[in-house]
Amino acid sequence: MGKSVAAMSCPFLREQPVAEGARIIRRAFQINRVLRDRQDPLAQPESVIVERYCFSREGVIYIMNLLEPHIKCSTRRSRALTTAQTVCIALRFFASGTFLYTIGDAENLVKSAVCRAIRKVYLALKQFLGVFVVFPSHLRPQVVKQNFFAIAGFPNVIGAIDCTHILIKAPPGPNEGDFVNRKGVHSVNVQGILMGSCLETGAMPAGSIL
Repeated sequence: MGKSVAAMSCPFLREQPVAEGARIIRRAFQINRVLRDRQDPLAQPESVIVERYCFSREGVIYIMNLLEPHIKCSTRRSRALTTAQTVCIALRFFASGTFLYTIGDAENLVKSAVCRAIRKVYLALKQFLGVFVVFPSHLRPQVVKQNFFAIAGFPNVIGAIDCTHILIKAPPGPNEGDFVNRKGVHSVNVQGILMGSCLETGAMPAGSIL
């Protein structure tokens, strides 16, 4: 009876008034998809690239070529991120250590896209860990572990990592200010790993410091 009354009151209405009202409400609250403009990160000046990503343009291109087979999107549907954008997003996060929201606002992306880009680059870099991080071959890992264990009884240690500033002369050129540390002197920040062979004699044999 109710359906026939609705049809008589509005003969052009093919569906029930309740369904039509729900459709009107959904359209009113529908969020239109926005495809944001993303410029090429390598189109910036060299100084801006170094400041944002802590790598030169050549360094970023090298990383792109190295990781592209592992992180390249198989499609450009929905304006998927390019390899350059994916790498630069991850480098910016690694260099700054800030929040995903901050990186997304800077790169004009949502948080989820930033998270996926960082994860892709991290997993790709992990595959090259054995290529770029190599311990001295003349020391067997088991011997190194035994030397460290003899000191404090801490098992499965193969190196002690630390950082220090090595004083240098002021380099010439426009980048001289990049080598001034927080104490106002020129230095180079060096990260080293002390191997187990240095612990017995107190000496620093060749290859013991990485």
